[in-house]
Amino acid sequence: MPQKPSRPTVLNLSKSELAELVAGTGDAPSKAGQLWRALYHERRESFDDMTFLSLRCREALKRRYVMSPLDPVQCLASKDGSTDKALFRLPDGELIETVLMRYEPDGHRKGRRTVCVSTQAGCALGCTFCATGQQGFRRQLSVGEIVSQVIFMERLARTDEETQMVDGTQTRSARQSVTNVVFMGMGEPLANYDNTLNSIRTLTDEQGLHLSARHITVSTVGLVPPILKLADEDQPINLAVSLHAPDNVTRSETMPVNRQYPIERLIEACKTYIEKTRRRIFFEYVLLHGQNDHVHQAEALGRLLTGTLCHVNLIPVNPTVDGPFRRPAREYSSAFQEKLRAYRVPSTVRMAKGLDINAGCGQLRARAMGVEAVAL
Repeated sequence: MPQKPSRPTVLNLSKSELAELVAGTGDAPSKAGQLWRALYHERRESFDDMTFLSLRCREALKRRYVMSPLDPVQCLASKDGSTDKALFRLPDGELIETVLMRYEPDGHRKGRRTVCVSTQAGCALGCTFCATGQQGFRRQLSVGEIVSQVIFMERLARTDEETQMVDGTQTRSARQSVTNVVFMGMGEPLANYDNTLNSIRTLTDEQGLHLSARHITVSTVGLVPPILKLADEDQPINLAVSLHAPDNVTRSETMPVNRQYPIERLIEACKTYIEKTRRRIFFEYVLLHGQNDHVHQAEALGRLLTGTLCHVNLIPVNPTVDGPFRRPAREYSSAFQEKLRAYRVPSTVRMAKGLDINAGCGQLRARAMGVEAVAL
């Protein structure tokens, strides 16, 4: 049952708002910079630890704000150790999910720790293959609610240890902290545009979490106006567009947003984005067996994207509990990819992670809501 709203998180505040707050308690406005660094760079977990602030300022912070808005309800780890998923309850009772994915070094590519964050509680866009889309929209997440997901998973990643061989001796050393953030969790990031962009600014701030913008990916179902707006932002992030079909009829069946922004208009906006930013776009294509994984559909997708600066991520679907969709067999995914290659469209079949812990978007929340509904 939803709880009464409580104090907001201090992570909602911008640098200028922190300066105003600090000055209002009698401390020097310059202390706001130290506070910002303590929150994000040092990841301090208590206002009491910030002794560079006066007692009056610390007490004011404790009265008005909380450090983190996240109350962990459930944390699950996959059997292979590659994925952790957390279900959080927010102060008003809403539930959101966050995922930490570990990728070990592969050839010349370094190991990565990627956090998948939510930007909304629920989602209004109703994609039929998405567990979140079947739950409806509740509300937007604040900047602090988005950023705090990364901070939580950062702490989790830093507790990992791995065994290494050094001069013939087995040693244990801390694994790397979070390297990448993907806005691919619950909700549509570009429908929460300002909070999404402001959270990215916090994540990339040199005195903040100091992540590289090039290691941040924002995913969208294809909202054309925000895509064009994003093209004018000075943020060299990666853009991933959920396409999932090469034609309007098939796409509209699974993605209602296609009726408002059909494929022709979406691809035109994507080409404008590429032209302005000179950055490659990633097209996400969830493979639904028997619906969009036929060879002729791969050919249509190849014709649609040939000559475009892009990369296609082919994603075998994560089936929902009562959903009608099935994962295609490996040979279907391989045949689809081979056809794209014939049109010189680069693609990757994404490796599945966390299937044993309901790591697909919204699946853990759906189960929790089902349990709560029964309990009520």
